[in-house]
Amino acid sequence: MIKEKLYSLLILPTMTIKEAMQKLGETQEKILFVVDDNKRLLGTVNDGDIRRGLIRGLSFTDYVKKIMHMKFSCISRNVSNIKETAKQIMTEKKIEQIPVLDQEGVMVDVILWTDVLETKKYQQTRENLHNQVVIMAGGKGTRLDPFTRILPKPLIPIGNKPVIEHIMASFHQYGFHRFIYTLNYKKEYLKLFLKENIFPYSIDWVEEEDYLGTVGSLGLLTGKIEDTFFVVNCDSLIDADFTEVLQWHKKQGASITIVGCHNEVKIPYGVLEISNGKLDRIKEKPVHDVIINTGLYIMEPYIVSYIPAGKKMDIDELLSKVGKEKKICVYPIYRGWVDIGQLEEYKNTIRMLGDIESV
Repeated sequence: MIKEKLYSLLILPTMTIKEAMQKLGETQEKILFVVDDNKRLLGTVNDGDIRRGLIRGLSFTDYVKKIMHMKFSCISRNVSNIKETAKQIMTEKKIEQIPVLDQEGVMVDVILWTDVLETKKYQQTRENLHNQVVIMAGGKGTRLDPFTRILPKPLIPIGNKPVIEHIMASFHQYGFHRFIYTLNYKKEYLKLFLKENIFPYSIDWVEEEDYLGTVGSLGLLTGKIEDTFFVVNCDSLIDADFTEVLQWHKKQGASITIVGCHNEVKIPYGVLEISNGKLDRIKEKPVHDVIINTGLYIMEPYIVSYIPAGKKMDIDELLSKVGKEKKICVYPIYRGWVDIGQLEEYKNTIRMLGDIESV
């Protein structure tokens, strides 16, 4: 690896979790290496370490030394056949990067999976999973007006495919192939699209007679849900390992897991902090780090029984009702979520795909 690239992956233990998140995004790598002032390797930080830290209650301003993984695999620069040795370790431990250290423990290089094998990266074999994915596709999509006066929101194009094709493809790459749609607004358009296009998926749907709120249509799924299932809004594009999320949900013993994403809320004003009418200080245009609901949930099948068929219910009401009796968890991610239900986010997504002319 060239020195500039290597140095971009090195961080100090006093870097904040938020800064590490931003660094991972900038480098487009999945791992950072925590070193001391002399570049001696102390530990590693990856997506999972950040997530576990946030789940434990750490804040975005805490230092990475609180989350770094200190038991790591490495290789000495003095090994005779360094690439073959690295390949063996990577294959055995299913890792994609391995640091190279000198006799003092200083990082001198990083060997990537692409350095030792032709394939892009180590790939796990994905099996077909029977867990169903419910796509909530009945809303009017008023935030995308005037597009949704003509097309229902699920058929709004992203590049050369409607958004629901992107959603199904993102789940299918992790082995999920059974989809159920909840339909209402312009439902005949959607039914026609799903019938006329050939997909490598099992597709079913239920139809609302009236608008049933953000989750009320799940009450129509009685008898259709067999196991732990996903619920996703049709305007949420999420880049996450859905099998990993499902496994985490099961491990936690949760009834519902909400996938949340880090977001910065920027206040465009000076904020006054006061006590007893006296100014303590003024914060000029502060930024707050929050976890936003992405509209992706993992639920146990009995959750359907909390929603009476044909009755309106919103997600906050369902969570309040379930939370009194069962465990609800949050699985945080910090990138990879786009809410195309907002016009500006939709335009940004089109631009990222290089299709700005279609906006």
